[in-house]
Amino acid sequence: MTPAGTPAAALLLHGLCSTPEELLPVQAALKAAKITVRSVPLPGYSFDPQARRQHASRWQDWLRDVGAQVKALRAHHSKVVLIGLSAGASLALGAAMHGKVDIDGLVLMSTTLRYDGWGIPRHHFLMPLALYTPLGRFWRYKERAPFGVKNPRVRTWIERELQTRRVSRAGAAVIGVDHLREHDRLRRELLRRLGRFACPPVLALHAREDEVASLANVHLLERQLKTRSFRSVVLENSHHMITIDNDRQQVARETVTFVQALAIEAPCPGEAPHEPAYH
Repeated sequence: MTPAGTPAAALLLHGLCSTPEELLPVQAALKAAKITVRSVPLPGYSFDPQARRQHASRWQDWLRDVGAQVKALRAHHSKVVLIGLSAGASLALGAAMHGKVDIDGLVLMSTTLRYDGWGIPRHHFLMPLALYTPLGRFWRYKERAPFGVKNPRVRTWIERELQTRRVSRAGAAVIGVDHLREHDRLRRELLRRLGRFACPPVLALHAREDEVASLANVHLLERQLKTRSFRSVVLENSHHMITIDNDRQQVARETVTFVQALAIEAPCPGEAPHEPAYH
């Protein structure tokens, strides 16, 4: 049994086929606030620097791995909060949907349930052809400017990193079809069931000028999520990668404040239980 009064812990979930480096500013702020942080690569989801070619596992496997991490933290902490960026936000929501582990809060950053930002090309509607037909073997997503970043100095640094490495703090230079397909399947499942599972308190952080996912994603969460507490913060000076862009300090502050509030909050009696686990 978890000792009463044990501080909250946070599990950080980075973006698709990327690394925990995306969330380093948030991680540093949480640690400075004496909050336990776990930020680890997930097999078949994260970028593997040892692999010549990246291979994705099923999205159900991603959620099982997240659940195992939550259980490990729950053994020593009374509250566990999931903090996800981009596809990591999908993982956090998916863990709540899965319903196999107790989660006390979600911080959803740049949530991408619909690709409707200003930088999405008009031919994006053809994406299913790449993801679900043999044509996909001829296609890969290549990271390009603005790299999800509004700050020109950070953008130049990322571009320089991608010239010498296969991955930067903003993610991999190339994302294969299998990773994109599995996230698409998770995204579709979340859209289908968004209003049908109980969710812990939510903090949604999103840039007004997100080039990947518009603020409509936040409005969708606010309308449909079954949660006793939903708060959204609109960031005015960033693009998609809010953890490393101009508003990164505000992102870190908001996240720390949210986790600290949950750490001292008593359990809410009568809170809706999770619906049966998804298989």
